[in-house]
Order: sequence, then structure tokens, then C-alpha cells
Amino acid sequence: MKTSQEGKALIKKFEGCELKAYLCPAQVWTIGYGHTAGVSEGDVCTQEDADRMLAEDLEEFEGYVREAVDVPLEQNEFDALVAWTYNLGPGNLRSSTMLKKLNDSKFEEVPSEIRRWNKSGGEVLDGLVRRREAEALLFKGEEWGDV
Repeated sequence: MKTSQEGKALIKKFEGCELKAYLCPAQVWTIGYGHTAGVSEGDVCTQEDADRMLAEDLEEFEGYVREAVDVPLEQNEFDALVAWTYNLGPGNLRSSTMLKKLNDSKFEEVPSEIRRWNKSGGEVLDGLVRRREAEALLFKGEEWGDV
């Protein structure tokens, strides 16, 4: 399974696209749609570069989700998990209660687990609250665009 256009739209909405490298809140140099590998201060990219990096990064993160999840997923569920993992990383996916509940087929409990990951440095951030809400709604197959 690959990330659908809807899943990509969620990632693009919450990552935003920056064509000049910047330090993200975690103090990591970032460019494009949240791309961090090999990025240094002063780097620039074109929109085409940003789109290519996102496509390459999504292949990597889709692999993490496919590897970790033991139950069949609907497209919207896969998209939400890829978006979550894209933001939080594969280590958090592998160690999460969310994954355990998902792999125990407790699908109805997954959205509330998605929403729990709304802090950075121990502080609740509005942007993360909104992103997790959008991912939770997407997981349930509901409209998330107004979040």
C-alpha cells in the first residue's frame, strides 16, 4: 500500500513547504515538507526538489508502517499512520501503545492513542493538537480538512 493523495495532503498541510533550510522546533535543520536527512544551514531547494524529497521520504515511512503493523489496514488508516510516523519517527511508532492496540485489532482505540502525542518538550502545542486530531479523523475515515 502507498500513501494516497489525501494522506499526502495532510502531511503537506501540517508540514508546510519551506524552500530554504530552517531549524525546526526540535533544533534539526529541515527543508521542503519536513525533510531532514543531509540538510545543513543555508541549503535551498526548488518546489520540484521538495516534491521529490517528500516522495522519497514517504517510501521510507510507508515501509516503517508496513513493517510494524500486523493487521490489514484500510487506505485511510494507512495514510493516518504514515502521517503520524512521518512526524514522530519509526521508533515512537514501534514503542507506542497505539501500535500495540492496533495490532491487537482494537481499531476503535487507535484515534485516542493518536491524539495523545501532542507534546514537544513536555508542553502541549496547538499545532500538534490539530495535527493529531486530523490524523485521528483520517484514521476513522472522517473529514479532517477543517482542523
